[in-house]
Formats: sequence, structure tokens, C-alpha cells
Amino acid sequence: MTKKVKFINTNQSAFYSTVRKRVDTYFTANNISIHANGAMWFKAIFFLTGLTALYLLVCFANLSLPVLLLLAILLGMFGAFVGFNICHDAIHNSFSGNATVNKIFSFVFNLIGASPYVWNICHNIVHHTYTNIAGHDEDIDVAPGLIRFSDTETVNKLQRYQHYYAFILYSFSMLSWVFRKDYKKFFQHKIGEHTVVHPRVEYYKLFGYKAIYYFLFIAFPLLVMPITFGQFVIGFLAMQLAQGLVLGLVFQLAHVVEGTDFPLPNDEGNMEEAWAAHQMRTTANFAGGSKIAAFLCGGLNRQIEHHLFPKICHIHYPAIGLIVKDTAREFDLPYIESITFTGALQSHYRTLRRLGKETYQTNKNINREVYTVPETVVVIL
Repeated sequence: MTKKVKFINTNQSAFYSTVRKRVDTYFTANNISIHANGAMWFKAIFFLTGLTALYLLVCFANLSLPVLLLLAILLGMFGAFVGFNICHDAIHNSFSGNATVNKIFSFVFNLIGASPYVWNICHNIVHHTYTNIAGHDEDIDVAPGLIRFSDTETVNKLQRYQHYYAFILYSFSMLSWVFRKDYKKFFQHKIGEHTVVHPRVEYYKLFGYKAIYYFLFIAFPLLVMPITFGQFVIGFLAMQLAQGLVLGLVFQLAHVVEGTDFPLPNDEGNMEEAWAAHQMRTTANFAGGSKIAAFLCGGLNRQIEHHLFPKICHIHYPAIGLIVKDTAREFDLPYIESITFTGALQSHYRTLRRLGKETYQTNKNINREVYTVPETVVVIL
């Protein structure tokens, strides 16, 4: 049985208390709210308007099939951008200081295919607490048996090629989320080692909001669009695969790149480092200086700042990132980052190759119990 993980290294607590005090001072000294500012509200309006406009164009504009296919791909990408830029902050209660505003924007998550209730448990509670800890952080259990993300896992022959096919599998992540993942997580007794007991109303919400999504993106287009069922399937898959690829790449570049750790607790369930130090070793940034990445990724390209300060709206991450980086250096902690998106992508590719092909060639029995058959002793009388 996996024991509950505890971060017991109090000697490292000075880092978090120091960086938190400095970040608090930044907001106080500059009289800045930790929540959304004008730029953040512009992003929210832009992405919500874009998502709505694309949906209406696809359903009612009566365009040619190639144009509809392109719009379906863009619709999927905008679904991911809405999730990154609006829903993610809202579910963390960091978009606004007004609980009603956060609740409204959290609800939008249902309209792009995912349950905000299930996400809150899997992401906010489990992933943010037990980042990259096998058996606890289920975010690293992506296609078990097909993709190996950690040195603590076994390796198989197929995974020799995971640095090629993993990117194809990422494309299917949204399809899985829409039709499988939320249901699976909801009806698990535990998510990681976190025991879940759902209020009765959440059962109705899960199925009810999924039904709304299925109506909006399956039934309604079939009712109003002059297309065949086969043409609809192509468009629907294009939308889902585009959304899934964007989601998969951004999520994996934050934790599965060169330099990030996948530590395990000791036999008593204790981690050797304090929680904040653990976050610095298991989380990575990419394209921190890119305005395009900042606009599109909703701060998920600055996962270090997000994991340390999930209650602060992502629009402020570039500013507080300077504070976090300097403080990490002061306390001799890593600040893992790739300067560009391409650099992070290459790092992820090399990590997949190392964990798959290179590990299999070096030790294909890694983390397996290998049993040897005793030699037969022949006694001649």
C-alpha cells in the first residue's frame, strides 16, 4: 500500500517564506491586485469571442468543406486557449477576487469538453501537491504501457519508439478527456492516493454538462449543417485532435523535459525536500520571454511561478518570475527553463528517447523483479 506523502524538510522552508514575502511586497509596493487586470480581461474577451465566432461560422456560414475543416481545427485550438487562459485561472480562483466571476468562467470548462469539478481534484489538489511523484500524480500516467515518463517505471520494447509516436498520442488526449477521462477519474475510489467522496449533485452535473457538450458539438451540427455524417466525423476529429495536440504539448513541456526530477518518497512516505524545493526540481518553464507564448499559453509556459503561486493570476507571472528566479539562485535551487518553445520541444523529445529507446538498450529489465531458475542438480547413484 502506498503511504501518504509528507514533505518534512523544514530546513528548506526559508526559500518559500522568502520568495512569498518578496512577491507579496511586489504587489503591495506597486498597489497591484493579484487578480486579473485590463490585459487579462482583454485576453478573456478575445478568446471567448473567437471561440464563439468560430463555432457559429462552422455551424451556419455554409462554407466550402476545406474552409470548414480549417475552421474546425482553429475551433479546437481556441478551445485549448480558452482552457489555458480563462478556465485554468478561474478554477484556481485566481482570475478574480469575486467568487461568482470565477464560478462563471469555471463553468466554461464544461463547454470545451472537460469537467471543472474533476479537474479541480486531479490538478489543483493532487498534481499541485504531488508533482511528478509516481503513484500520486496521475498527470504523469499518460497512456500507461505506451509512454514512459519516469525513471522509476519499467520499460518495454514498444517504448523504444515513444519519442516518435508520443506526439501522435497527445493528439488523442482531448478525445479521451471528452469521452473517457472525466468518467474514469470521477468513479475512481482514489485519484493517486487522494480519497474522493463526491456530493450527490456532482453526479448530476457530470452527466448533465457532458450532455450539453455532446449536444453542442455533435447533435446540433448534425441537425443544422448540410453535411454528411462522414464529413461531420472528419471535422469533429480534426477539432479534437488539434485541441488535444495543443493541450498535450503544453502540459508535457512543463514537467517532462531534461533537468526535471521524478523523486520518490522513502519507505515512511516522506520526501527529502520541502514542498517548494520539490516544485523547483519537478517543474520547468519555456519561452518565458515570448509575448506570443504568454498570450496563448495562459501562463502555463511559466509553470514554476504557477506551481508556487497558483492563486495569483497568470498575467503577473512575467513580473514575479524575476523574483522567483533570483530567490532560487540565492537558495541554490534550480530554475529549469528553455528559452524557446522549440528548445523545450527538443528537450522533451530527447527525454522521451532517453526514457524509452536508450533505457531499453541499456537495461530492459529496469525496475522489474527478475527471477532466475535454480540450476538443476543431478545426483548419480
